[in-house]
Amino acid sequence: MNFMLVLVRHGESEWNKLNLFTGWRDVELSERGVEEARKAGHALKEAGFTFDIAFTSALKRAQHTLDIILEELGQTDIPIERDQALNERDYGDLAGLNKDAARERWGEEQVHIWRRSYDTPPPGGESLKDTAERVLPYYEDKILPLVKEGKDVIVSAHGNSLRALIMKLDDLSRDEVTQLNLATGVPIVYKIDADGSVAEKRELSI
Repeated sequence: MNFMLVLVRHGESEWNKLNLFTGWRDVELSERGVEEARKAGHALKEAGFTFDIAFTSALKRAQHTLDIILEELGQTDIPIERDQALNERDYGDLAGLNKDAARERWGEEQVHIWRRSYDTPPPGGESLKDTAERVLPYYEDKILPLVKEGKDVIVSAHGNSLRALIMKLDDLSRDEVTQLNLATGVPIVYKIDADGSVAEKRELSI
């Protein structure tokens, strides 16, 4: 028997649009991000998905993406768990800076290392490893038990918090996860076996 888990990176935010490091800064969806969330909800509805419970971060761009998806599904009454364990990685001193300006200040190679290495954090911030150390225990303690109970679960979160989770689900190496990019607003559907391993994975077209 397989169980259902759907992951969605939030729609484009205002700071995504401006090419700024965002991290824990609580910014809104852009108009495009709102539309991406609507399309994600529509794609899930067309594919026949319904959910028993939803999880999201403490940041409004992920929360609002989830709200729009659930509106499209006609499921605004299901339980929603919000927790900062699912927040984007903290970019520390880079938060609020333009990515091109950061490259000019610290150099292309250093900024690339901060953005893409597994365990080198930016000044005052978190690495992907640090992010995984809060995301994965939350998944194991709060989300996976419900999936194993047969609940259909949707998680609306962020590029790096979802990369940390997908690294575990897909059994990716440190090098492999650094190459992983998640599109905004695209639902990733997992079928999970009773032992928590992945039986099937696919992305929905939006």
